[in-house]
Amino acid sequence: MASKKGNRIQVILECTEHRKGGLPGISRYSTEKNRQNTPDRLALKKYNAILKRYTIHKEIK
Repeated sequence: MASKKGNRIQVILECTEHRKGGLPGISRYSTEKNRQNTPDRLALKKYNAILKRYTIHKEIK
């Protein structure tokens, strides 16, 4: 019988520029990825409402 776990997992993306800047607040997004197709950490351009621009958000664990 096949495993019911699957390859899709939930990951959290956090803004890299916001963390370096030392500003209050956190810009995070939640998404899913296929761990078999994308074994490395995910990095996407997402909107940061505090900085009011698009920045790179990287996967955290």
